[in-house]
Amino acid sequence: MRQASGVPATLFFLTSALGAGAAYLAYAGSGVTAAIWVEGLFLLGAVLVGTATKIASQWERAVVLRLGRFQGLKGPGLFLIIPIVDAIAYWIDIRVITSSFKAEKTLTKDTVPVDVDAVLFWKVVDPQKAALDVEDYGNAISWASQTALRDVIGKTMLADMLEGREKISRELGRIIDERSQPWGVNVISVELKDVLIPASLEDAMSMQAQAERERQARIILGDSERQVAEKFKEAASTYADDPTAFHLRAMNMLYEGLKQNSTIVVVPSTAVETMNLGGLAGTTALALQLAKAREPKSAVVRPAA
Repeated sequence: MRQASGVPATLFFLTSALGAGAAYLAYAGSGVTAAIWVEGLFLLGAVLVGTATKIASQWERAVVLRLGRFQGLKGPGLFLIIPIVDAIAYWIDIRVITSSFKAEKTLTKDTVPVDVDAVLFWKVVDPQKAALDVEDYGNAISWASQTALRDVIGKTMLADMLEGREKISRELGRIIDERSQPWGVNVISVELKDVLIPASLEDAMSMQAQAERERQARIILGDSERQVAEKFKEAASTYADDPTAFHLRAMNMLYEGLKQNSTIVVVPSTAVETMNLGGLAGTTALALQLAKAREPKSAVVRPAA
């Protein structure tokens, strides 16, 4: 809402005060009749000065009509008009203006009803066109934005709308700017705030995404199993060609099992002989030595003699 300036009112009261002073002097010198005429003339001048003086803010432009015809743009700052002859038809704000608009229950190209909220950033670049070529440029911009949004939604698939918001915003800005250029309005940008889809469709899309992630997880797990099997196959072929390496690997596995787990490992005597561990007694001694190594060492305190 435009704020009125106090300058015209101040000039009116100052002129009225001067008229009162001049009327007092006229009354003292020429009588009551002269005082009344002087006061009346000053009041008329005060009204004319207050009506003719206008103030436009830095972001405002005044559209002045003289006897109904376009006279020019005034502002910013102080300017004068001719009372009765001139009239200010519009005060145009040339700052960037934001307007929100929406499209409810609009079908996409794949017949899905969606609710879309968007914000339009625009400004008046030609106040003369905005005042003379369209009745209400703000309302016209709002309707043009809504119709453009519905047109774009009807030509777009739901997946593209959810993933390509920037592309839709650019397309909306281009369409609205083409429609509003004859009105002296320039569209700066359009931003989609939210795209709402039916709850049932949202649940179905969530289940579909979950199933897709599970499928990918199973594929990755199967590929991992295949790679592990290939590595085991390569290891088996290596051990088959080198029995010594196989024996060393078996001894390492047995040692790791005895070192990490406090358990007793029972192996056939044929396996022990095959691994050349020196017989069953040697294996048992090795296990006992490892068990003693794991026990915490405690200091022995002997009483003094």
